[in-house]
Amino acid sequence: MPVNFLNELDPSVPSATEVKKIPLIIKVYAVLCILSGVGTLPSVAAFMWQVITALVNGNATEKLGDNTLVAVGLIVAGIMLSAASAVILIIFGLDLIKNQRRNAARLSYILIAFTVVELLVDVMLQGIGPFLLRPAIQLGILVALSATVDPTLRQERELQRRLQEMLDRDAAAEGMLGRDETGEGYIKLNYFNLFWVFFVCCILGLIAEDIWHMTVDDPGVYQNRAGMLFGPFSPIYGFGAVLMTMVLNRFYKKNPIIIFLVSALLGASFEVFVGWFMQTAFGVVSWSYSHITLFGLPDPLVVLTGGRTCTGFACLWGLGGLIWIKLLLPRLLKLINKIPWKSRYSATVIFTVIMLVDGVMTLQSLDYWYQRVNGTEPDIPVAQFYGEHFDNEYMENRFQSMTMSPKDATRV
Repeated sequence: MPVNFLNELDPSVPSATEVKKIPLIIKVYAVLCILSGVGTLPSVAAFMWQVITALVNGNATEKLGDNTLVAVGLIVAGIMLSAASAVILIIFGLDLIKNQRRNAARLSYILIAFTVVELLVDVMLQGIGPFLLRPAIQLGILVALSATVDPTLRQERELQRRLQEMLDRDAAAEGMLGRDETGEGYIKLNYFNLFWVFFVCCILGLIAEDIWHMTVDDPGVYQNRAGMLFGPFSPIYGFGAVLMTMVLNRFYKKNPIIIFLVSALLGASFEVFVGWFMQTAFGVVSWSYSHITLFGLPDPLVVLTGGRTCTGFACLWGLGGLIWIKLLLPRLLKLINKIPWKSRYSATVIFTVIMLVDGVMTLQSLDYWYQRVNGTEPDIPVAQFYGEHFDNEYMENRFQSMTMSPKDATRV
């Protein structure tokens, strides 16, 4: 009986692709994964011992700065992530060598998630630097492997791609392009749709915030509320819109009250995380609701979150999510589909590169701004470049809603 037929009946039976040998370069990478995992475990144990020793001897405050508790929490989280990633890397490498591609593909997704979190923790503890190259390169390799290691033949992928193009053309003719064909959600959650949701909402969010500031916060006074080094972008609204789209996609037929509550919880949580991350990583505070009260009494959300969100804005997030999924997303999808068919994917790649460069330079400029204010700027060409072209005056003028306070960061 053919292997493919058996595989359809019993997933434990290897498919035709799994029977084939994996390329030598992937085997080499598998060995490197195993060696990296084995080598990481003793290092993690040694570092954990140093942390425990510093805490026991009372040297933690001197070494970790003012925010010792947060720094220790992040360090412990980083240690646990490193240990778990090391074990999974060993198993991942063994699966690759054994040609167990299904297991390797599943583990690659877990490693991608762990690596992203590891990058965030590293930024909060150490800022931006060459030490981020290793996890960044690993992330790139894992993303590539997750798409190629999965047991699907290249011919099958090509056929699927061509079939999808035919389906997309049919959907475009029927006015259904970009929609979820299963009917479980409104929009198809692919990279093309989500990127343009991010891009457009970065701009629309900035415009809305500028208008809000000029009409509500400080009537008649314009303030540049941009969140990136170049262009009219505020990424918190872009990422917020993507998060709302992914979570609310299956809720678009639900009761409006449920959508409102889910949106309020999601939006407020996202706002708290972003505010905490920026303050922890760069000592930057972009907003604070500490002065907000609720019917003359302390707002419980303000108290719980350290002023990073409030009940009023949680309700605005709820209303915004309801309006987004019911009214704005369908119209945005129509706008996205106006991108010419022949250039839609090339345009996506070009603008993705532009946003990546802008994002990386934004993080680097914030990091060197922090170091200059903190008096710890290194004498290296990159720091000199940012100091010359994006000095403190430039940063204060560009990010007018931000205040820099290095003592609030948790750098170690």
